[in-house]
Amino acid sequence: MATHSEMDLVALGRTLRAARKAQSLTVGALSERAKVSSGLISQLERGHGNPAFLTLSRLAEALRVPLGHFLQGANDTDQMVVRADRRKKLVLPEDHLVYELLTPGLGGALEVLRTQVPAGWTNQERPFSHHGEECVHLLEGSLEVTVGTAFFVLGEGDSITYDSSVPHWWHNTAETDALIIGSVTPPSF
Repeated sequence: MATHSEMDLVALGRTLRAARKAQSLTVGALSERAKVSSGLISQLERGHGNPAFLTLSRLAEALRVPLGHFLQGANDTDQMVVRADRRKKLVLPEDHLVYELLTPGLGGALEVLRTQVPAGWTNQERPFSHHGEECVHLLEGSLEVTVGTAFFVLGEGDSITYDSSVPHWWHNTAETDALIIGSVTPPSF
């Protein structure tokens, strides 16, 4: 019996193949455009492998689709509940963050993420900036948030909402991880 991860890879492969074919691209043409090997593309389309974030990002850019297009899974219109053990995870190694998707997919108008922010972590050197509006709710720990030139310190239970096109960054100055729930509209991944 296939695991949920294996089923997610099969769904990703189908989505990738459909997006490629919708643009009448061969595997080789997509490979050149995305700078991803044709062998890896073929492997992914068959539901095998473990694609890196950079690989998915390059494929999304080459196909002119949002990155979240690949993370939507099956287009099951009845899917409304996301079970704790079935959350899709997006790992950004360069940021040392793991995002867990709390919404069923990224095809809707809203993205809700659960994110663990490691002790000492900051992205001040590479601020976030993306179209839309964002609300961050701090469940555990403390977090400094800078939006443009405005600076805020959040404690457990605090929330902040801002125009996410304004460069913004977080800094966890504590010795413990911070746990946040973030809502973004429209989805930024």
